[in-house]
Amino acid sequence: MKSLFGTLADGTKVHSWSLANGGTRMKVLSYGGIVRSLEVPDRDGRYANISLGFDSIEEYVAKSPYFGALIGRYGNRIGKGQFTLDGQSYQLSVDDGENSLHGGAKGFDKHVWDVEPFTKGSDVGLYLHHTSADGEMGYPGTLKVKVTYTLTKHGDWRIDYEATTDKATVVNLTSHVYWNLAGEGSGTIENHELKIAASRYTPVDSGLIPTGEPAPVTGTPFDFRSTRAIGEALREAHQQLLYAKGIDHNWVLDKGISPRPEWCATLKDPSSGRTLRMATTEPGLQFYSGNFLDGTLVGPSGHIYRQGDALCLETQHFPDSPNKPSFPSTVLRPGQTYRSTTVHSFSR
Repeated sequence: MKSLFGTLADGTKVHSWSLANGGTRMKVLSYGGIVRSLEVPDRDGRYANISLGFDSIEEYVAKSPYFGALIGRYGNRIGKGQFTLDGQSYQLSVDDGENSLHGGAKGFDKHVWDVEPFTKGSDVGLYLHHTSADGEMGYPGTLKVKVTYTLTKHGDWRIDYEATTDKATVVNLTSHVYWNLAGEGSGTIENHELKIAASRYTPVDSGLIPTGEPAPVTGTPFDFRSTRAIGEALREAHQQLLYAKGIDHNWVLDKGISPRPEWCATLKDPSSGRTLRMATTEPGLQFYSGNFLDGTLVGPSGHIYRQGDALCLETQHFPDSPNKPSFPSTVLRPGQTYRSTTVHSFSR
């Protein structure tokens, strides 16, 4: 079902699509491909929206910290907003100190996408299309992007990303939903329990750019190989947590790049019983603990969002890969197709 959500300052209409299947309900905006809400039941069958967001397009435009958005051309950070490809140097839009974050000042999250609903067998979903011009935010190549959101008969939310280019470029697409499985606006996620299938992570410098060498999680706050409460990890005395004011790091998934989505993480809220299980084809997972939520944003529940009131689990290639030859490559060339898939499965 399609409805008008709002109008941008230039007169462009922003629409909202409602999807429901297998016990999962979601609302998606044409602006940024934003997941405005995602509702699933708890152990007693009570629904809650478990994704942070806003009630108006004006709030998304003015102050959203990427709530629910599609991220591109490059998810995460590129150091100093610079990279060299095939001997050519590129200067990107810088929007995070001296670095480029999530595609620059006007990334994919700030564009209106073309949206087409579909029904395929027992699945329902949306096709989202966007073309990024050569040179946009400093990136080379005209990039044509297609993202498919599917709600399956089991209530899984599947994201399939595809992209092609007419010039060599770098691409790293992801989704930036802020999760609180107890319900949006319900308070801290410190009691949520998390497990990540990764024995290494990528340490960062004070600007949150990877230093280049993955490090073992053993004996650090980043060891989620066994299920543990997030709050327990956040209170460990560790220099990496001081840099990020919490956790904002990339995990090197043990499975590496996989041809089909493989399990990478499980998040559970003991109070409601809601559980999110994630599978991906990607080699990395960015876990961000909502460190920069500062009490200035108000969600649709009427509650303010404070530090640690949500977390993000962004499947990805690694941050700053264009400047780190040892990291899995994010280069896309003409004739190639970028493909990535992530599946979110909900249970109680």
